[in-house]
Amino acid sequence: MSKLSEAFALAHEFHATQLRKSTNIPYISHLMSVSALVMEHGGDQEQAIAALLHDAVEDADTTDEANSRRAIIRAAFGERVAAIVDGCTDGVPDSNGVKPDWHTRKRAYLAHLEHSHADTLLVSCADKLHNARAILIDYRSIGNEVFGRFNAGKDGTLWYYQELARIFDARLPGALSAELSRTVSNLSIVV
Repeated sequence: MSKLSEAFALAHEFHATQLRKSTNIPYISHLMSVSALVMEHGGDQEQAIAALLHDAVEDADTTDEANSRRAIIRAAFGERVAAIVDGCTDGVPDSNGVKPDWHTRKRAYLAHLEHSHADTLLVSCADKLHNARAILIDYRSIGNEVFGRFNAGKDGTLWYYQELARIFDARLPGALSAELSRTVSNLSIVV
């Protein structure tokens, strides 16, 4: 089995029961889409693998499970993939399964992106682009109701994606970040 196939199988194992927020869409579809975007924008196999696994640590139920997942990823795919996954992680639950509040996590993640390695920027930008596209598509279908899915509501969600677009435009100039900026701009205009 190829390493990419192994990563897909592991991602499916980690996220098998998850659905996209307030939808019936299997979560694995997001991971596949992010990996495809990474490959379409010049990413190599390790970056594509990290894209498949980018939410594995932050979606763990506890710190112990997050650490276990990190160790599994590192052992199976190496330090570079593990570093990208860590770089895409914006919060790990504590031993009771609780993460820091949304604003604290997002502000810390934005600050982190200001200094992140290009590998992390590529995977994170692909992740944020896929999410922004999904929000825009769902907004066109169900209107402002889409923002009820997010802890930050409409204003906080728009602020976060505008900040992400600004950072990626500066740190990862190119077609991927330009597409994120266009999508966020379209989202900001229609709402």
